[in-house]
Amino acid sequence: MTIGIDLTGKTALVTGASAGIGRAIAVELAKCGAHVIVNYHSSEDGARETLTALEAAGGSGAIFGANVADSAAVAKLIAFSAEHTGKIDILVNNAGGLLKRAKTEEMTEALWDEVMAVNLKSTFLCCKMALPHMPDGGRIVNMSSVAAHDGGGPGASAYAASKAAVLAYTKGLAKEVAPRGITANCLAPGLIATAFHDVFSTPEMRAATVRNTPLAREGQASDVAGAVLFLVSPLADFITGETININGGTRLC
Repeated sequence: MTIGIDLTGKTALVTGASAGIGRAIAVELAKCGAHVIVNYHSSEDGARETLTALEAAGGSGAIFGANVADSAAVAKLIAFSAEHTGKIDILVNNAGGLLKRAKTEEMTEALWDEVMAVNLKSTFLCCKMALPHMPDGGRIVNMSSVAAHDGGGPGASAYAASKAAVLAYTKGLAKEVAPRGITANCLAPGLIATAFHDVFSTPEMRAATVRNTPLAREGQASDVAGAVLFLVSPLADFITGETININGGTRLC
C-alpha cells in the first residue's frame, strides 16, 4: 500500500484516531514517514495502542486528548501539533459519530445540535485553526459518509445531514485554499467493519448491505486508509474538492 509514497518530514494530525478507521489512517501515514499526532476524545488507552502500533511499524508520533467539537480544546490540540515540527502538513478530520438512532419526531434539539457539532463543527474548527500552521501545498482530508448520498439508515437523518454538510463544506474549502496549493478532499465510506457498526447496525442490516454490494464484502479500515494515502501524496496533486466513495460499488446498485 505504501510503495512510492514518501511523507518523510511531514507532520500529520488525525482526529478520532484511537481506534478503527482513524487508527488505520494514523498507522499508514506513519509507515510512509509522517510524524503523526494521534487525537482522541475519551479513550486514552486506545490512543496509546495506536501510538504503539505506528511505532511498531517504524513510525513516530504523539497523542493528545481533545474534544474537537469544542473550540478551546481544538486550539490546544492545534498548538500541541504545531509545536512538534512548527507546522501541520496534513490534516485528517476523521472524528465523528452517529451518537444515537432517532427519527425526526423523536429527536431532541440537543441531540441534533450534538450530531452537527461532532461531525460538522469539529471539521470546521480543525480546518480553521490548522490552516495558519499549514504550509503551502498542504493536504486536508475530511470524512463524510455514504449516508450523505442516500440519507442513511433508520434514524440516521441528522447524521446524514451532517455528513452531507461536510461534503459541501469541503468543496467550498477547496476553493478557498487553492491559491496556496492546499488541497481539500472528502471520503465517503460505506459499510466498514469497525466498532461503529458493531454498535449501530444489526447483523441483519450488515448482511443485507453486503448482499447489495458488488464486491460482496464489508470494507476494512485499511481500505479507507489507502484512499487517504493517495490524497495526501503527490499522486493527487491536481485533485481537490472531490469526494471518493469507498463502498465496494454499493451506489451502483
